[in-house]
Formats: sequence, structure tokens, C-alpha cells
Amino acid sequence: QVQLVESGGGLVQAGGSLRLSCVASGRTFSSSTMGWFRQAPGKDRDFVAAIDWSSRNVNHADSVKGRFIISRDNTKNTVYLQMNSLKPEDTAVYYCAARSDWSLVRLISAYGDWGQGTQVTVSS
Repeated sequence: QVQLVESGGGLVQAGGSLRLSCVASGRTFSSSTMGWFRQAPGKDRDFVAAIDWSSRNVNHADSVKGRFIISRDNTKNTVYLQMNSLKPEDTAVYYCAARSDWSLVRLISAYGDWGQGTQVTVSS
């Protein structure tokens, strides 16, 4: 089990930036694949980005590629999501999640540990 706590959400104007953080505790964070997902009101939860334990492998959804960057600091048990050039359609609750391996990293059901989420609202 990994306990995850997200922070860094808020209200920002279109074109602005935010950096989300997710601090992990419990099972070994440094060996876990970490992912970010988001869920807008009335919609399914969608994959945003994932990073493997070594940071050698990253995967970003097409909708955020070139604007969002996932990174991690294993010395701080923290994974980040830098969000630039934000758009109103990025408005959602953003969730951090953990899993043990890298296969099918966009598959929501493969992630066993989830944070409580942080709200990101982008105004036009």
C-alpha cells in the first residue's frame, strides 16, 4: 500500500501554469510507477501522464503532450505534474496513482493506490 496526498491545485486563467505535487508514504515509492489522471464533472476519469521508477520512461496523453510534464524526486517521495499553457478544458479533479510495473500504463484499473484528488479550474 502507498498513501498518496496531492496538492497544488487551484484557479488559474487560461494560458497560465500550475504545478501539482503528490507525496507518497508507505510501500516503497522509489520502485513504483506513478501516474496522474483527471476527471471532469460528468465524465470518465482519464489518463494524463505516467513515469516509471527510474524516470527513464514517461508517457503523456496526446491532449497534454507538449504542455504538461511529469517528473519525480525519489529522495522526496514526490511526483510532480507541471502544467503549462492551461486551457479551460483542463478543468478537472487531478488524481495521483501508484502501481508496481510499467505495462499498459494508461490503464486505470492497473493502479492500486490513489490519492484524494486536487481541483484544477482554468477560467477563460
